[in-house]
Amino acid sequence: MPEGDTVFVLAARLRRALDGASLRAGRLQVPAHAVENLAGRTVVAHRTHGKHLLTDFDDGTTLHTHLRMSGSWTVVRAGRSIPQRVRPDVRVRLAVVDGPTAYGILLPVVDYGYTREMNALIAHLGPDPLHSTFDAERGVANIAAQGRRPIIATLLDQRVIAGPGNLWANELCLLRGLWPWTPSGDVDAQRLVALLERAMRHSATVPGAMQVTTGDTRRGRAHWVAGRAGKPCLRCGTSIRVVAEVDGAPDRRRTWWCPSCQPEQ
Repeated sequence: MPEGDTVFVLAARLRRALDGASLRAGRLQVPAHAVENLAGRTVVAHRTHGKHLLTDFDDGTTLHTHLRMSGSWTVVRAGRSIPQRVRPDVRVRLAVVDGPTAYGILLPVVDYGYTREMNALIAHLGPDPLHSTFDAERGVANIAAQGRRPIIATLLDQRVIAGPGNLWANELCLLRGLWPWTPSGDVDAQRLVALLERAMRHSATVPGAMQVTTGDTRRGRAHWVAGRAGKPCLRCGTSIRVVAEVDGAPDRRRTWWCPSCQPEQ
């Protein structure tokens, strides 16, 4: 599943293509909104909160989408289109007058309505470390409030902090030397949140740094533990371990860790 930094970069790309432009065509090809016609609307902004993308229009309405595991967006320049084989998978089509067209492909979540209604859909989320107004202290308090819950599950809970997913949860635990099942209440949450904010901002804003946690972009060396089961730890050489499910996480995910760098506590 794309994480908050990925969606942040996606929003920047859609912003360049669509913001400030009027639509010659705008269709939401999902049953709930199939009759909506957004032609004539002007796109005024693209916003993100964690993994959620919001597209605001000039009439006080907003499109809310989420990529989850299957979704993607592609932008094609004026006069071009997507391949015929992909067209049945289009869920959103936003075509600018004399400009590019953005296609939302296989989006599992497509909501549309008044902006206040769409904002209410994400009101339950925790603070977003990529927002300029990120409330780090709230993030710290949210982690501490999880008590005995494993820190790996807490980091995946979007109600605690919005944005980090499985990759960041695993990599942050390694970087802070945390056994993934350490109780959240026992973690130095202030240092963890500071690292999370710094790392995700770097990933989202520095060219070539997207989710490269080691600083090494070579194949197989971009991550400390994620996706490296059975391979030697890049720090100490110990074999990286993995389990197929995170206890208490909202979805079934893999957890990777180095038994030496992240000893059981």
